Amino acid sequence: MKYFFQKNHRFLFYSAWLVLAFSQAASTELIADEAYYWVYSKFLAWGYFDHPPMIALLIKCGYSVFHNELGVRLLCVLLSTGTIYITEKLTERKNPFLFYTIVLSLGVLHIAGFLAVPDTPLLFLTALFFYCYRLFTKNINWKNAFLLGITTVLLFYAKYHGVLIVFFTLLSNIKLLARKQTWLAGIVVLLLFAPHLLWQWENNWVSFRYHLFESNVSTYKISYTSDYFLLQLLVAGPFAGLLLIPAGIIYKTKNATEKALKFTLVGIYIFFLISSFRGKVEGNWTLPVLIPLIVLSHQYILERVSLLKIIRIIFIVSLPLILAGRIYLVADIGPDNSLKGRFHHHKEWAKLIADKTGDKPVVFYSSYQKASLFWFYSGKLSHSHNAFEERRNNYNFWPTEDRLLGTPVYIADIHNVSSFKNFIKSVKGFLEISLDTSYSALGKIRIIPEKINYSNGKLNIIFKREMPGWYFSFLILNPELKTELLICVFSGKNLVKEIHTGIKAQQLTEVKKYYFSATLSDLTTGKYDIRFAIASKDYPPTHNSEKIELIIH
Repeated sequence: MKYFFQKNHRFLFYSAWLVLAFSQAASTELIADEAYYWVYSKFLAWGYFDHPPMIALLIKCGYSVFHNELGVRLLCVLLSTGTIYITEKLTERKNPFLFYTIVLSLGVLHIAGFLAVPDTPLLFLTALFFYCYRLFTKNINWKNAFLLGITTVLLFYAKYHGVLIVFFTLLSNIKLLARKQTWLAGIVVLLLFAPHLLWQWENNWVSFRYHLFESNVSTYKISYTSDYFLLQLLVAGPFAGLLLIPAGIIYKTKNATEKALKFTLVGIYIFFLISSFRGKVEGNWTLPVLIPLIVLSHQYILERVSLLKIIRIIFIVSLPLILAGRIYLVADIGPDNSLKGRFHHHKEWAKLIADKTGDKPVVFYSSYQKASLFWFYSGKLSHSHNAFEERRNNYNFWPTEDRLLGTPVYIADIHNVSSFKNFIKSVKGFLEISLDTSYSALGKIRIIPEKINYSNGKLNIIFKREMPGWYFSFLILNPELKTELLICVFSGKNLVKEIHTGIKAQQLTEVKKYYFSATLSDLTTGKYDIRFAIASKDYPPTHNSEKIELIIH
């Protein structure tokens, strides 16, 4: 028996990992983000507000095989197993049992091993990128350059974080820029990534502006930085990070690939450390470091017998906790908490709402998570009506609002609990449900400023509007509908002034260009943002423009 295990350990390890991941994927309810990406797959495009399109395509393919949670996660499960296999190939000097010990001690890999989120293909393609980079540096030829280019563009289509991996790799070997083959790889990337760049251009570079200038920008708190350090230990743990992170950083690299891995490991840690001075850093943002962390720490520990004993102890302590956590995600056991709420009770919650709303669609106020979960588990069209104070998401771009305009829907509100009259109580909290006989949100009308001038306490704006034909007809057919164009002034994320223009949305059908003037003498010197919003009925006003910078001297 011992000989059998020694001879077949690799097959047994990967088979066990794959079977466990499939079992978990099939038996665990989707989290909200997975449901959101499942809606992505219903509207395939070259880009989305939040992410590049790869996760949508993966889910589309898997869901065509199985119409359930396993289908959503099918290809991500396969990719996660491939990630570990390729990462093992990256280790120059091998100790398979040390490698298995490190992998099994990383709790986040167990989770990423079955979830259908962009980080899963990102991890796979990070490992594949370094593997192709190794081939390229060992034999710089046109074939390997083309292969590296293909892998790089797939990395970019997985998640924008891929840019950091390529940047730090080039930084580790800057002389590659003098090679023609490197430029061939770059041309391949540019040509194949052009459809996404074109989508961004057509949508006013919405993803780049959001991630670079709108997301995660807030007044600095020291907890952002202290939490960042703690989070990195947990991402590389729960306990293994105490050993693996120092080992990976201290290890002296011996070839170009290991040097690239080292630059990426340290570079990403430093990049997001700096980002913590800008706002809170989410734990999954640094996940690509797991590939260099595993490889480099493996190489370092392999040379030190005393550390081999320590990592075995960490493994013995960590694995039972990690397996207990996996069971906790499947079984409804233990006290209710936020983590448990992310993985449980979605089916019964959706059924409760579906029984109440019959065959009519449901519109959720400012909750793409609940709209997506309800759509997946009920099979009924849903929409997130995003208020102008909240951040946008892909429901601002999908044709879900268009399809529902003028039709009867149920409005679901989870935010104003104190005012609820007709509510549903479930294990996931209170939800107000009210019938709207004609959904009349006007979020697809775009207000585009052509000239903005501020002087002597007066704000003067010349703007034009863009309006889909169906909205044009709807407003003409509903002259009595209560609507108004608002100008909302923000300082950072705080709404400081709401200007009522008195302009009805119906008036926007009459001419394309408008002039408006308002007094803003009560605003102090500083930098502000202006957003146009349209209030309709008693809904929260919608996003109807990009942010416009206003500086008051």
